[in-house]
Amino acid sequence: MTTATPAAGLGNPQAAPTPPRKRNAPDPGKRALARTLRYALLLAGVVFVFIPVYVLFVTSFKGVGDASPARAWLLPTTWSMENWASAWEQLAPAIGRTVSMVVPSTIISAVLGCLNGFVLSRWRFPGADIVFTLILFGMFLPYQAVMIPLLELVMALQIPNGVPSLILLHVVFGIPITTLIFRNYFETVPHELMEAAKVDGAGMLRTFWSVALPVAIPGFVVVLIWQFTSAWNDFLFAVFFSTPNNGPVTLVLNNIANGALLTNYGVSMAGALLASLPTLLVYVILSKYFIAGLMSGSVKG
Repeated sequence: MTTATPAAGLGNPQAAPTPPRKRNAPDPGKRALARTLRYALLLAGVVFVFIPVYVLFVTSFKGVGDASPARAWLLPTTWSMENWASAWEQLAPAIGRTVSMVVPSTIISAVLGCLNGFVLSRWRFPGADIVFTLILFGMFLPYQAVMIPLLELVMALQIPNGVPSLILLHVVFGIPITTLIFRNYFETVPHELMEAAKVDGAGMLRTFWSVALPVAIPGFVVVLIWQFTSAWNDFLFAVFFSTPNNGPVTLVLNNIANGALLTNYGVSMAGALLASLPTLLVYVILSKYFIAGLMSGSVKG
């Protein structure tokens, strides 16, 4: 009598499991081609972005006769620093005024946004969502729509024209974005830290100062870079609330460009590079902290 052998895998504990099917390994040639295309696209993007920078840089070293639209892509026939010296002489006072305006407005708006974000994320009082929505409404309010009444309000309050009024405006209009960033950031902070401080008898201010503020450094980096750049590059407020004698660097740079278009492009190009240098340095120095701060506030932890 013949005994049937059980099929492999059906009631036979000693049957070997079916090996998984191997996926086809990617073709090395295709991977190399994809990598080459990726790097080519990145290189093309970098070249496209740096084309205006190249024109600015080479034109800033050209003389009056050499700086023209027809020779915009050509190197200077004679390299000269006269444009840079002239631009610095005209922009230096404005750069000092801009620093005195940007630094306090950035710090004050960051501190107020941190306080607002902490309260709105940890203190669920009645109407908290409505208050938060009203604060965010300032982000979507076109500045051009309120410029005339805002100018009348500043004049009625007798706030001095120039740096003082610009500090106030950048603080007020910076609160919505700073509040949003800090509220989202504090939402990622573990509630156990706040609860532990509460159990130890700490009030809200003590909890903010001893627990929330030390862990909010990444949020501060994001806010400071954002506010510094926005205030430094602002032109609309500068036109309405200052003059070239007491205004920021953007207003003086505009006057240089209007005059240089008729005589020498090089001065305006050198001035543009000088005016953009502070924000460029801030991004170069703090870029990795900026990305880390954004990512730390994007995921619930």
